[in-house]
Amino acid sequence: MRALWVAVGLVELWLWLTSTAHAQFVPKDNILLACGAAGSTNVSGRTFVADSSFAQGGAPRSGSIPTSSAANLSSADEQRLYSTARVFTAKGSFSIGDLTPGRHWIRLHFLPFSPDLAAALFSVSADEYLLLSSQSVAGEIQAQARSISSPALLKEYSINITTAQLTISLVPSPGSLAFVNAIEIVSIPDAAIQDDGQLVGQGTQAFLGMARAALQTMYRLNVGGESIDPSLDSGLSRRWIRDNPFLVGAREGIPAPKIEDITYPPLLPGFIAPKSVYGTARTMGVSDLINTQFNLTWTFAVDSGYSYFVRMHFCETVYSTPYARIFDVFINRLPAVKGLDVVVKANGAQTAMFMDFVVPMNDGGSSMVVELGPSPGNGAQHNDSILSGIEIFKVNNTRGSLAGSLIPPGVDLSKDDGSSGGSTGIGAAGIGGAVAGGLLVIGLLGAGLCFVRRRRHPGLAKGKSKKKKSASWLPLHAAGNGNSTSIASKFSTGGASNKSGATVASTATSSLGGRFFTFAEILEATNNFDETLLLGVGGFGKVYRGELFDGTKVAVKRGNPRSEQGLTEFQTEIEMLSKLRHLHLVSLIGYCEEHCEMILVYECMANGTLRAHLYGSDLPPLSWKQRLEICIGAARGLHYLHTGAEQGTIIHRDVKTTNILLDENFVAKVSDFGLSKTGPSLDRTHVSTAVKGSFGYLDPEYFRRQQLTEKSDVYSFGVVLFEVLCARPAINPALPREQVNIAEWAMQYQRMGALEQIVDANLKGQCSQESLQKFGETAEKCLAEQGIDRPAMGDVLWNLEYALQLQEASSGDSSGMILDHSATRAGDQMEVPLRSSADHQADYHRRLGSEDDFEDASASAVFSQLVNPQGR
Repeated sequence: MRALWVAVGLVELWLWLTSTAHAQFVPKDNILLACGAAGSTNVSGRTFVADSSFAQGGAPRSGSIPTSSAANLSSADEQRLYSTARVFTAKGSFSIGDLTPGRHWIRLHFLPFSPDLAAALFSVSADEYLLLSSQSVAGEIQAQARSISSPALLKEYSINITTAQLTISLVPSPGSLAFVNAIEIVSIPDAAIQDDGQLVGQGTQAFLGMARAALQTMYRLNVGGESIDPSLDSGLSRRWIRDNPFLVGAREGIPAPKIEDITYPPLLPGFIAPKSVYGTARTMGVSDLINTQFNLTWTFAVDSGYSYFVRMHFCETVYSTPYARIFDVFINRLPAVKGLDVVVKANGAQTAMFMDFVVPMNDGGSSMVVELGPSPGNGAQHNDSILSGIEIFKVNNTRGSLAGSLIPPGVDLSKDDGSSGGSTGIGAAGIGGAVAGGLLVIGLLGAGLCFVRRRRHPGLAKGKSKKKKSASWLPLHAAGNGNSTSIASKFSTGGASNKSGATVASTATSSLGGRFFTFAEILEATNNFDETLLLGVGGFGKVYRGELFDGTKVAVKRGNPRSEQGLTEFQTEIEMLSKLRHLHLVSLIGYCEEHCEMILVYECMANGTLRAHLYGSDLPPLSWKQRLEICIGAARGLHYLHTGAEQGTIIHRDVKTTNILLDENFVAKVSDFGLSKTGPSLDRTHVSTAVKGSFGYLDPEYFRRQQLTEKSDVYSFGVVLFEVLCARPAINPALPREQVNIAEWAMQYQRMGALEQIVDANLKGQCSQESLQKFGETAEKCLAEQGIDRPAMGDVLWNLEYALQLQEASSGDSSGMILDHSATRAGDQMEVPLRSSADHQADYHRRLGSEDDFEDASASAVFSQLVNPQGR
């Protein structure tokens, strides 16, 4: 009897969970504002109230919507909503209180009904997040016309609000206006955005932190179906549009027959997407033979420099049995899903399912391409694919920005805390004018900027905990006693001028290490950051060629306040490089952090990055011997980091060909220590940390487990080895799908014993078979899936030296050989696959002293991240 009651209870619990999950969602917060309206407006059963009790600043305005625009609005109620607006000539805001903490929609509605509103340029922020920057509403409305018939612009964001108060600020650009017609603040179920997903190209499920991210809705398509009005969308009021405008290629497939009977699994909430999305779909639908010749393809315009959260909705509405169609999904030509059978994955036909992906767009591309095509060799009954819906969201960057362009000059979107007196910050244009006006003006403006920012963040200046501001850019002394004087100005000579007018160099050093440079010295060395001296642009900022007063050639890396990197990377690089001394690592000359600038100064390397000598430039190709010597040098630098540094193991975390620099003699040096981490203590095997690095070089085990070891560097170096051998990028979406990822592609040829088929054409006839074989074996070991199966960097170094020895033996030329003979014993045999770490460790420490003889404190240092910086 007891078992019976337990069974009845479980059934009731199951029914309750099912009914709860699939019930219409009712938001806890549902604040709808008709901006500038005198009273309420009802639109499709939703009541928008007057905004007067929420607005701070601005003035209400009403007008007549152009006839052409009014005709494309769905109702007279919607026309009435867009015929009023709140207009701002200076910074204004909306303050919304008594909110329930959690994820919310923030929807902003725009329709300019007068010429001055059509010309408006302005920015919008929500608490610490920048939503719009230098926004031209009229321009965006024209851009969306091909896919959405509505004349109004809807900007939709999903933000996890952590307090009961939300402030939305609007800031007009100088000489312009800001306006908004309507605002929605609506609760979203926490389960709507889940924390895990797949990083495209890695192929594994992982926790990616999406539940905490701020998102902007870029696209929401009902694939194969018609547009869906917000009033018909599961209580979340989302607008779904047709996918036809985004299809590309001669073959667009066909819509699948629409069905009504859709099943939601017990753990899939009904609000994920309505039945009208899952009940329609697009298939290839031509013939099994023709379908093998093309993919269903959609393309979407996106902003480069962001990651994107992509959700795909699937439901098998045609076939009822497994193995009817099995297909692959690609995003930007990288595999997202291989061998997907929707019936198997969803555990039934006509059953809803979705999959989440994260897609970095850090390579300068402005479009995202989604493709579906039959999966070859999987035994499916039909060569076909199917998709029901797709949603694409932009993910906020580390600065808390979702804006596709930079903050306009003169605009400061920092949230006032009562102590700022309403003053505005100083933009880049102001600083540029000060440079032209003289160094004194620069000093005054820079000091003023630091002062304003410190007043706006008093808690930070005192070391107190305050609500996180993603876009803060503070000097190294910001956590000190609040004094506005920088570290450099406290200790340097001040960069005074001598009688001839030349700046006298500062000579002081600090506890951080390196020499202080005044900002005046930096300006003189770079001719006021003359763009003709620009060497390149990286993740930290621009790099300029410069010359110090004593004639020393330098590379000056100037931090960009809006870059992905900031104070932490700046301080890490200084601290790391000041304590490291090795022939194959960079040596920092000094830095400047006056006037809220973050500048690193290195001695300029004559031959730039390794990548520039492999592809993408007109530089002469490197010989096989040169490539081996460069790889050996880089391996020596990394081995020193892992085993020889006084502070213990140091893990670089961003090993790639742009971070290996070459001096005038093509000696390799490892650079860019902004992401470096100290390794685990003796009683630990790893460091648990957030995943950082560059796409294409990232250790998959580190990504999956967020556990960092020195073997993560080994994996990245394995990618570098194949990049050196094949002279092509680590990731190249323009290539056929099987060649996009160099690690996967080269490993296939290595395992087949056919590595010589993909060697750089410039190396044909140069590589001995034995040397190439040893090189390939070494790279293969580095790319082992599990870190425990990868060799130590010391073993990698020894095997590369051995590969060079084999090459020299084959050519009969031992001149100029970069090979430490103490590390190569006469008894070593060619068939030894990888030397043990213990053997090499003893050799390494015996020769460490002799290597130091070639190093001094002013050894050549380098700039980093000059060409094609990858995602951080």
